[in-house]
Amino acid sequence: MEPISIDELQRFVGESVEVIIQDAQVKDQAPILQKKVKKVQNCPDGTHIRFYFDNFYFLAVPLASNVSQTATAFSASDPKSGLTYTIKKVQVN
Repeated sequence: MEPISIDELQRFVGESVEVIIQDAQVKDQAPILQKKVKKVQNCPDGTHIRFYFDNFYFLAVPLASNVSQTATAFSASDPKSGLTYTIKKVQVN
């Protein structure tokens, strides 16, 4: 399991991304959302990384997740909840 590095995730700040959340137990998938990442920071209790899309709304990804990354994507699978969170850069035309 690769630890989540908040410094590495700064590459998404200011970028348009697709936000994908998948549930391993359910065949249905939540709709893919297109958002722009405003900031990335640790949550106050230190258990999650927050991807902020404005000053209020964010996606919280557990630090205890199994992580895989590329230059354009971040994916974290939380074994406890069975959810996989993916943030992927998109090209804006």
